[in-house]
Amino acid sequence: MKRTYPKILRNRKQRIERRLSSKRRWEEQAEPMMSASNIHFEMAQKGRATNYGGIGAIHLMGQKLGLAREIDERLHLLKRHLPYHESDHVLNFAYNALLGGQRLEDIELRRNDEAFLEGLGAQRIPDPTTSGDFTRRFDQEALEALMEALNVTRQHVWKVQPPGWLAHAFLDTDGTIAPTLGECKSGMAMSYKGIWGYAPLIVSLANTREVLYLVNRPGNAVSHQDCVPWMDRAIDLIRPYAGEITLRGDSDFTLSAELDRWEGQGLKFIFGMDAHPKVVALAEALPESAWKPLKRRRPYPIACQPRRKPKRVKEALVRSKGYLNKKLVAESVAQFDYQPHKCRRAYRLVVVRKHIRLHKGEVTLSEEVKYFFYLTNHTRYDAEEVVELAHERCDQENVIEQLKNGVNAMRMPVDNLLSNGAYMVMSALAWNLKAWYGLLMPHRERGWEVVRMEFRRFLHALVLLPAQIVHSGRRIIYRILGYNHWLKDFFLAWEHLRRMTPA
Repeated sequence: MKRTYPKILRNRKQRIERRLSSKRRWEEQAEPMMSASNIHFEMAQKGRATNYGGIGAIHLMGQKLGLAREIDERLHLLKRHLPYHESDHVLNFAYNALLGGQRLEDIELRRNDEAFLEGLGAQRIPDPTTSGDFTRRFDQEALEALMEALNVTRQHVWKVQPPGWLAHAFLDTDGTIAPTLGECKSGMAMSYKGIWGYAPLIVSLANTREVLYLVNRPGNAVSHQDCVPWMDRAIDLIRPYAGEITLRGDSDFTLSAELDRWEGQGLKFIFGMDAHPKVVALAEALPESAWKPLKRRRPYPIACQPRRKPKRVKEALVRSKGYLNKKLVAESVAQFDYQPHKCRRAYRLVVVRKHIRLHKGEVTLSEEVKYFFYLTNHTRYDAEEVVELAHERCDQENVIEQLKNGVNAMRMPVDNLLSNGAYMVMSALAWNLKAWYGLLMPHRERGWEVVRMEFRRFLHALVLLPAQIVHSGRRIIYRILGYNHWLKDFFLAWEHLRRMTPA
């Protein structure tokens, strides 16, 4: 970082702190705070600026990782490059999502932004129609080639991480519903919820929240349909970097025909299991001494004095209206050995017993007991820890939500199953770029904060930075004009990326 940068950042920080200081004693104000009225607009004749200043750092990171090269070497959809390469199309989709674009038409905004094009050294980028046509060129083989190109690039990020960073890798797998209102989208079907659309399969690495594989399927596909080959690919991908690998999924992914094979490969797993009559009967037959209270860990440490709990407005309304109210009274946990039908050996089955009291208004109707089961081959964790690890898989729901409404990868804007699958993979690259950027930041603690960020916060903190674009000495200079408290880390990361050896 240049010597002048800390001084500039310090001055900008001090100015904003003076503005926002809580020590200033205000007098009664006669006018509203936002009082500007004599506002004028002018067009700059020579200066060019963009509000996407962070895109330069992301693009530099992609170049250092060899992202465009890997895509062009593995993906062959264009017979001639007039004028675009495959990587131009893929990055066009990713950058559209990375800059907050919600649909294909938003590409046109960047296409007509001269400063944006100058910042990327591009004469032009594909228009929305050309981009849509590009998705229709994909077949299943091309889609797999694209995902493998991204995974080769991902490995360049993993290789430079400190030793032991992935001592215990958690692979999460789940399906979701991506609805569409379209009438002519081939490959769509009605889900079990009565929603028309598609049913993508997501395989992600919980440690970094990266999406490893994203596969589009018809809307009536069951959650675990065709998941095994993709889970095996993900295992092979992370095995060279992980000390221990644990597979996680809900009850749909308790594939008893595969458990012995995964066990034989040295893999661990924690899967939910349906509370069918056989295992419920086994749980009910346990002596009371086998059960112990389940103690839940606090979701986060309290940094200050504990505050008084707020009044439960919703519960009060439920009681006053006489709605049926199910209230958890107690939780306990136990375990026993259980051999699934298609397995040749028994595994640990951890069971959570929940006592639930049913109320209607002020009247207690009855009590019921519900059981929740988790099948695992872990031996070094006690039952409570297994339950906690199983519940941490729920963070994948947050990843899926970010794919849907953060990077808008599941809008399904084109016309068939594979083309929408290609759109998903290319748009979801924006989410992975965020994770890679955090993993490559020199300040590890701040980097992991970026990895855990929701996409919109990352967008406003490190991408939507007002910047003037200047050409000087064969350099493209992004001159940052604004300020936020992430800029120090932004410049440190840029210096680190600039010095990084290309992959």
